[in-house]
Amino acid sequence: MKSNQKIIRDLKKGKTATFKEIYFLYYDKLFHICKKFNLMVLTPQDLIQEVFLKIHKNRHQLKEDVPLEAQIIVICKNLIFNHLNREKKIIPLQTGFLKDELLQDDLEYDTNFRKENLYKLIEELPVQQKKIFKLHKIDNYSYREIANLTQLSPKTIANHIYLANNFIRKNIKKA
Repeated sequence: MKSNQKIIRDLKKGKTATFKEIYFLYYDKLFHICKKFNLMVLTPQDLIQEVFLKIHKNRHQLKEDVPLEAQIIVICKNLIFNHLNREKKIIPLQTGFLKDELLQDDLEYDTNFRKENLYKLIEELPVQQKKIFKLHKIDNYSYREIANLTQLSPKTIANHIYLANNFIRKNIKKA
């Protein structure tokens, strides 16, 4: 078995044999980690593929002084948490059909009414808050990505989103 530093150096050089070696070495461990989480959209195999794609894409950022296994597990867990957060935003859909078409029409009307109210409230936000809120909630940008785009700190971004959420939460109840 090669040393941790040697493996990471070989990965950074793009050696496919080393990449295959770590793939087979860590696949089972990652599979068991991924299986612990109940993801609706992705399978453990999908996540593992994403982990290794990310490792390959960002192989130059691997740290030689940190054990490779620890780095791989952190990447895996971060991807899992990112997907879990995205799945929370997805509205779970029921698979059954509504028997009463009038009820379905009422639901569609209610949903459209709520969406309209939500978009009206978003438009009432201050310009900067509105821009940041849309980037985060609609376009799924992270705080860090928004901070880079707007030249603001991630804490400022978090504060804008917090204020926007409070404004919308408070005013949506009135509508």
